[in-house]
Amino acid sequence: MRVGIVCPYSWDVPGGVQQHIRDLAEALIGQGHQVSVIAPAADDAQLPPYVVPAGRAVPVPYNGSVARMSFGFLTASRVRRWVRDGAFDVLHIHEPLVPSLGVLACWVARGPIVATFHASFARSRAIAVAEPVLRSALEKVMARIAVSDAARKSLVEQFGGDAVLIPNGVTVDRYTEAEPLAGWPGESSIGFLGRMDEPRKGLPVLLEAFVSLARERPGLRLLVAGPGDVEEVRGKVPADLRERVVVLGTVSEEDKIRAYHSVDVFCAPNLGGESFGIVLTEAMSSGAPILASDIPAFRRVLGEGQAGALFPVGDAAALAREAALLLDDPERRAKLSDEARHAVRRYDWSTVARDVVRVYETVAVTSAGVVEDDRAR
Repeated sequence: MRVGIVCPYSWDVPGGVQQHIRDLAEALIGQGHQVSVIAPAADDAQLPPYVVPAGRAVPVPYNGSVARMSFGFLTASRVRRWVRDGAFDVLHIHEPLVPSLGVLACWVARGPIVATFHASFARSRAIAVAEPVLRSALEKVMARIAVSDAARKSLVEQFGGDAVLIPNGVTVDRYTEAEPLAGWPGESSIGFLGRMDEPRKGLPVLLEAFVSLARERPGLRLLVAGPGDVEEVRGKVPADLRERVVVLGTVSEEDKIRAYHSVDVFCAPNLGGESFGIVLTEAMSSGAPILASDIPAFRRVLGEGQAGALFPVGDAAALAREAALLLDDPERRAKLSDEARHAVRRYDWSTVARDVVRVYETVAVTSAGVVEDDRAR
């Protein structure tokens, strides 16, 4: 099939949706499909051969974060040309409720459209104002996919209809084997990976817990990786403990995988706003023992705590207690690691991509039937 995929967020800024689209595109290409992705990106950005730039992105506060999106006359022109020249059998739009490329693509597309909804969201003034525009785009969507129950619930409550549930994917084998980073894990260690400057990722909760633990455990270290201000993060830790907090900042894909293999406990202290948890499936694929906030999305991915330990959201003292128990219990860590490696297989892209293709085939057949009916008339 010829598949066109629309990414709403800047391709050259790391993010869960961008990674989902990248992995889906590569899985589809691996299965023999022809795939083109259009995404916001600077014209001189280094892009994979299957990605077409739609123009520079603009940072916009959205859903508790800062989304880097693209819109305007130049972007609309590029989207229109890409849709026209692509002659796609199916157009797959991600996050069509985001005021970016997806809405533009919906307006100009004439063939079958599939939409994937990633985020959970609450009713807001912005959504209320934009609802007529968003509905005009959604009316052209022939099939909806939600990556989680939370995303599906938000969609149904705000706009009606329904969506098939197909979870985020992870290329499990990519994460299975890797050498730890030099000097890690050492005596004992905790790891964090995510946007350091985004409050809902919960890094301040982990830092508070680490300070409490480090006073009692002279050998304990914390490894932090992700976009954000390195010195600002280090500045939140007492001076006498800073040398035990290693902040890498943004890392390559290779070093990210190595980081998962470098710690005794991987912590996801997110405060909310997550509909799935890609970082968890990556850590699970790596076999890292996981300690995560007890938010609904994380609880589901971790099998109600069977594939990873949970602690109350935002509770630094509880995080410290649970981390201490894990650090002192290598047998439990090994069991959680085994459970995680087994559980994550259901999210492997080899399975998830096939489920997505079934949706493509359904809308393609339905669309062909509609065309034939129109011709018969």
